[in-house]
Amino acid sequence: MGKLAISGGKPVRKKPFTAWPIYTQKERQGLLKVLTSRNWGGFPFPNKYASSFAQKFARFHGAKYGLAVANGTIAIEIALRAIGIQPGDEVIVPAYTWEGTVGPILLLNAVPVFVDVDPKTYCLDARLIAPALTPRTRAILPVHLAMRFADMDEILRIARAHNLAVIEDCAHAHGGKWRNKGAGAIGDIGCFSFQSSKLMTSGEGGGVITSSLEYHERAQSFMNCGRASATDKYRNRLIGFNYRISDLQAVILEAQLARLPQQAKVRQANMDHFEKRIRETPGLGFLERDKRQTRVAAYQYVFKYSPEHFGGIPRAAFLGALQTEGVPCDGLFYEPVYKSALFPVDPKEWPALSWGRETPLDLKSSFHCPVSERAAYEESVWLPHHLFLGSRKDTDDIADAVLKICANIEELRGLKHPAIEVKAMSRAERPRVERRQW
Repeated sequence: MGKLAISGGKPVRKKPFTAWPIYTQKERQGLLKVLTSRNWGGFPFPNKYASSFAQKFARFHGAKYGLAVANGTIAIEIALRAIGIQPGDEVIVPAYTWEGTVGPILLLNAVPVFVDVDPKTYCLDARLIAPALTPRTRAILPVHLAMRFADMDEILRIARAHNLAVIEDCAHAHGGKWRNKGAGAIGDIGCFSFQSSKLMTSGEGGGVITSSLEYHERAQSFMNCGRASATDKYRNRLIGFNYRISDLQAVILEAQLARLPQQAKVRQANMDHFEKRIRETPGLGFLERDKRQTRVAAYQYVFKYSPEHFGGIPRAAFLGALQTEGVPCDGLFYEPVYKSALFPVDPKEWPALSWGRETPLDLKSSFHCPVSERAAYEESVWLPHHLFLGSRKDTDDIADAVLKICANIEELRGLKHPAIEVKAMSRAERPRVERRQW
């Protein structure tokens, strides 16, 4: 019997961590108000709580206008339509992100162009954007990932020099700031997700913020079945869809937004303590903190595991051991979208991948982003943000588990265990039960 729980030892932790999502009487009371009003949906538009929340959320991030929409993926689709993306246009995207960042580009019959991420931040590497530009490029879509921001100074410089729009994917960045500007209010449009795992949630939902009235009007018409926007200054007339959020969701989000700043302080303090505990551990690496990021959005905590330092023992074994010690974790949280089983793109189904090309663009074989691939398949370790909403003792348990595994890593060599097998599977293959603690 070994010291590690995965090899028969006593686990560091048996007690569950703070449950997520969190709700209080504010959510209960708000839901009851909407319920008894009998005005639950998104029509008439804008509905009472959807309008109120969208305005508060936009102001919270420093933008003039906001919309609450059905989910984060749709938020990106709306933003792309708002800036005028046309069939055949190209959009620069980081390879290391959720598939929902990229899918809307294809839905509009445009072309995603994958660029690798910076190893220091796991965000879009601004140094690699210029070589990826072509006469068809119309927009850059950076993703602020796992407590880090893309280099918005350089991205905006490139965008302005080439007359490109910038859409920020802020699914991880609620409340974050870059040079004291709120996430989503730095570029032209910001897109947020309120899906269950996010820093604030209504189960599903999304947000679109901007300071451009023209973009806001287009976005508003597109999400509201093509109806004229409330202000209608620019007289946009387009085919739209019902991408509205319900007032039942919006009233929950109002309560979540009010609680976000205090939760952010707790997460940040606990994450800082955790990092201090494990930072000097050989074989572990950390994402850099850019001083221009003036307020951190403390989403998933990510650190790096080096298989080479640990004698070739794969990350899947480390993750399986950490899970067995009682700490929920993931490694293949994201993968390069072009390699993902959740992104089965057949060029025959997407005409823009063939236009003006001798052979159709095969997204799976046309891109190679080594930093993204290493992050996804070898080194990244993701810890859910709600683990850090508890006590200092909770945080110490996480650190103790990591240090325990590193000190006894040889117990994992050649070990066969169901937790390790699950961690080695692709996301499409994993059993649903693995996410039960998320």
